[in-house]
Amino acid sequence: MPDAPGLELIRGEIERDCPGAVLATSFDRAQAALIVDPEKVIDVLRWLKDQPGQRYDFLSSLHAADYLPAQPRFAVHYELINRDRVERIRVKAMLEASPPAGPVSDSGPSLPGESSESSPPADEALPEIDSCVELFPTAEAQEREVFDFFGIVFRGHPNLTRILMPDDYVGWPQRRDFPVGGEPVTFTYSEGRYD
Repeated sequence: MPDAPGLELIRGEIERDCPGAVLATSFDRAQAALIVDPEKVIDVLRWLKDQPGQRYDFLSSLHAADYLPAQPRFAVHYELINRDRVERIRVKAMLEASPPAGPVSDSGPSLPGESSESSPPADEALPEIDSCVELFPTAEAQEREVFDFFGIVFRGHPNLTRILMPDDYVGWPQRRDFPVGGEPVTFTYSEGRYD
């Protein structure tokens, strides 16, 4: 993993080739991270993968976080590994929030191939970022999982559909404003025994 000065050197090299792409750096708990402009995240990932001397060519993880009430609210995290040097670097793209994640009314599909029951209202703008599946094929399922749980749309993804939740599920269950609760569960064994 690059140290703090090494991270700043990487940032400078990226800025030379992709001006304005890196917004900040973070070196916390011995973990190097580049905070990047979400519109230029693919340029940064491609640079880290293809640049001689870098070669972070393995995407080990792609995940999201909801930082509610902070703004920007969402982040998509990419963990890249250089297997020759056994180094890891993180890339983080911050995304603006969309309306609340709770149950929504049925107003028709908003994404191709998605049923109206699982779609947000047409006026709900979901956060969007470009897909990195062409660079890292392992991102295909990981991007679908982020979409399924956070409602973050990956532009250009070959099959952006729910992966774990049922197709008719409404809402984004990993968002911090998603209603927590549920129906009380009656355990028939206990009910019959103690009546």
